[in-house]
Amino acid sequence: MKKVLSIAGSDCSGGAGIQADIKTITMHGLYAMTAITALTAQNTTGVYNVQVVSPEFVAQQLDCIFQDIRPDAIKIGMVSDSNIIEIIAQKLKTYKAENIVIDPVMVASSGGSLLSLEAKNALKTGLFPLADILTPNIPEAEFLSETKIRTHQDMERTAALLGEQIKGAVLLKGGHLLQEADDLLYRNKDYFWYPGEKIQNENTHGTGCTLSSAIACNLAIGYDISESVKRAKEYVTGAIKAQLNLGTGSGPLNHMYLTQKNR
Repeated sequence: MKKVLSIAGSDCSGGAGIQADIKTITMHGLYAMTAITALTAQNTTGVYNVQVVSPEFVAQQLDCIFQDIRPDAIKIGMVSDSNIIEIIAQKLKTYKAENIVIDPVMVASSGGSLLSLEAKNALKTGLFPLADILTPNIPEAEFLSETKIRTHQDMERTAALLGEQIKGAVLLKGGHLLQEADDLLYRNKDYFWYPGEKIQNENTHGTGCTLSSAIACNLAIGYDISESVKRAKEYVTGAIKAQLNLGTGSGPLNHMYLTQKNR
């Protein structure tokens, strides 16, 4: 059985973070492991408190995982502390980790920054160069590149700018565009577009976590980056189309929609 490690924060309401990652990995038939970077008190209406795990304990979690059940792919979610970022980068190098997917959760849905300048720089210099693929949405890409994105041409320009910072690919997600939800993969100085329909569903909590985890799953299975993105996008689209409606705010996706189709 292939194994996937999620390095991310916990979402007690189950829609995002490691809970979404575990569901996604399990639905792909793979073995899920986690290294928790933060505990959150949150639900579909917002995040109410965060307790960051100590860098030493994150390091211990990673040592326990790599020294016993080595992951075939790794997904990294929100890591907001520069010391934790440095520890993660150090451990990934030490254990020569492979198939690293980084979902740079850096901007709140309100548009505000979730990171200090120190943590942002640690991400860009420490973790991003290790990524096989980086998966920012448009606000995150704007924050990283200090540019504005309004068109497909803007997306291509920004993806190329970000691509200069890492050895791997950049998947710039277009869900924040007004008319469509086209995603752009920038890889080896080439552009690959994945057309996407704008699905009418306000319940999209955890979409980025789910997509990056699904990409990691497909990389672990053995698909290349382009095919992994294609398959992951199809999975997330189906989970949104399932129209699950839980909670009073922006609810979670239906990660189990494939099993429920057969009932």
